[in-house]
Amino acid sequence: SVQVNGIELHYDVEGSGEPLIMLHGFGMCGAMWAPVAKQLARSYRVISVDMRGHGRSTNPSNKFSHPQSAEDIRALMDSLGIGQARAIGFSSGGMTLLRLATKYPDRLSKMVVVGATMQFGDQARAMIRGVGKEGLPRPIHQAFSSCATRDEPQVKELLTQFAHFADTTDDMNLTPADLARVKAQTLIVHGDRDEFFPVAIPVAMYGAIPKAALWIVPGGDHSPSAGADQEEFVETVGEFLAKP
Repeated sequence: SVQVNGIELHYDVEGSGEPLIMLHGFGMCGAMWAPVAKQLARSYRVISVDMRGHGRSTNPSNKFSHPQSAEDIRALMDSLGIGQARAIGFSSGGMTLLRLATKYPDRLSKMVVVGATMQFGDQARAMIRGVGKEGLPRPIHQAFSSCATRDEPQVKELLTQFAHFADTTDDMNLTPADLARVKAQTLIVHGDRDEFFPVAIPVAMYGAIPKAALWIVPGGDHSPSAGADQEEFVETVGEFLAKP
């Protein structure tokens, strides 16, 4: 792990070659990518990060924002001597990449953004408020718990931070003009049954990012491989990352 921005940021490295940064969804950790990372590590030096406050990374501030998360990843790249990298991000990880790619366009050569958004809409805010009232569905709570090295207190901290997204207006408020600054070749992967971010959102992002490709997965929900089976996900993403 490295000390950046007042936190200890943990990451795992697998494989060798050009760097590929992988960022997980909110409440999870780098380990969620393990099966995908294993396959991509045949071609890349895969760096699976635990974002601040997640997994084995610390977060004394007890606050999480995507602009700050992007600064953490930039600082990690600096500390590892990585000028430019490919990256894959799911949900919160994808939003971190969007923040990074709009503020520091030269740092990412290619990015795959899975189940992410440029802005929190009414549908996402309603879902987040629902979690606040009813708690997490059991399988998701188990996923949170399996990543929490500090046990239930860590899960509670993350849920408090997650609830904040329902009311924030400045966390994800990227406009088409912001997205026009992205230099990275971008693959947007999105399920057409995403319960947080309706399909109009990835379509709008595809329209705004200059070098974008769009994969809408039929019947796909808000999950890492977005309804595609994992083999198809790895194959499609692998092809995109490998193209010159």
